[in-house]
Amino acid sequence: MSIKHSSAIASCIVAAVFVSGCQTTNPYSNESQNAKATNGALIGALAGAAIGVASSSKSDRGKGALIGAASGAALGGGIGYYMDVQEAELRKQLQSSGVSVTRSGDTIILNMPNDVTFGVDQTDLSQRAKQVLNSVALVALEYDETKLNVMGHTDSSGAASYNMRLSQVRASEVASYLMSRKVPSARVVSHGVGEDRPVASNETKAGRAENRRVEIILSPLS
Repeated sequence: MSIKHSSAIASCIVAAVFVSGCQTTNPYSNESQNAKATNGALIGALAGAAIGVASSSKSDRGKGALIGAASGAALGGGIGYYMDVQEAELRKQLQSSGVSVTRSGDTIILNMPNDVTFGVDQTDLSQRAKQVLNSVALVALEYDETKLNVMGHTDSSGAASYNMRLSQVRASEVASYLMSRKVPSARVVSHGVGEDRPVASNETKAGRAENRRVEIILSPLS
């Protein structure tokens, strides 16, 4: 692909950002978008597209322009906008995966229930979990201004000390897999909290199932 062709692609992306700036809604989240953030997104898209073209091989310049413009637009629009586009991409990648995507301010919470990640009392990631984490890693690599905080949780069955250790090992397994997919270790942190943060009652089977989970909390690095 020629530089001229790549530049044309980049121009189309920038034009799309500009058109969205004339509207009153964010094209990714359908939420209200102020002019300052949109103007920043436009500037970021221009710079990102240029960098994407310049830093890509000849055959990948079109792809480089696409990624560069999208990431540049997100950064240029501010942290909230950056997390907006990342959230939209995560929702797209994780659709029908069994993993919920929740937004809280400038953080995104991925809730991975135990039936997605680990067998009962197990610490080996399931194949389904690896497929989910492959998708998470793809987004994390594209949006590299985000930290991934991996939290392991258990129900209250068994000794608290055992549950704490189990949650730590599971969180570490998830973090290690993300790093094996080239997410930099400096951006990934893992913690086990055992049974201390339930989201449902431990008195019922269904509640205990909800409490056995791994959360990946994505937040801005800065």
